[in-house]
Amino acid sequence: MAVSHPTLHLRPSADLAERVLLPGDPGRALRLAQQLIEGPKMFNHHRGLWGYSGPAIGDGAPLTIQSTGMGGPSAAIVIEELLMLGARRLVRLGTCGALTGGHRLGEVIVVEGALCEDGASRALGAEGVAVPDPELLAALRSGAGDARSGVVASHDLFYDPDPERARRWVRAGAAAVEMECAVLFALAGRHGAAAAGALAVTDLLGDGGRERIDAEGLEAAEAELGRVGAAALA
Repeated sequence: MAVSHPTLHLRPSADLAERVLLPGDPGRALRLAQQLIEGPKMFNHHRGLWGYSGPAIGDGAPLTIQSTGMGGPSAAIVIEELLMLGARRLVRLGTCGALTGGHRLGEVIVVEGALCEDGASRALGAEGVAVPDPELLAALRSGAGDARSGVVASHDLFYDPDPERARRWVRAGAAAVEMECAVLFALAGRHGAAAAGALAVTDLLGDGGRERIDAEGLEAAEAELGRVGAAALA
């Protein structure tokens, strides 16, 4: 039965769990729901922001997987409305481009902090480095095994015309760049919720250009992100 909702962009057709996994890509939300939820039910399809709810395969407790779309502004709307509806623990499962050497395509980075290089997090009052909830971060690290942890830069542009920005982020300690972690951490902090993030490396970036993960590698990385995120919320 549909639940009542006070939100404008999410129109729930199933119950929301207090623990939520947040991929950006609606297709990834579907694939993760098939991997992690027993008999997933559509939570939202409005505006193409697919979300699913149901009992987690691992522990049977309610779990929601909700896509955020691309970039801070879209993520800010989705996360704000999830928090309005009762979400309390949120983990971003996304992708990133590695800025420094030594990374491999498909590896997972657990996010220790996000440089607020995007407009949405700064509009929310964040500056410097936005940080995840320490307990949820520890749970992600535990579930991720020997995966690296590091600071990332959250930025508004996927295709950035200014290479000097990436060099500046590296000097500030960023290992990778993505688009949504800073706004997630900023919003969770404002609402007293717990948030964290894990990212799969899908691009190796450098002065020589971009090396992109292939479809098989991306599928394997998505599955590992799902395993890590579900373990952290269990």
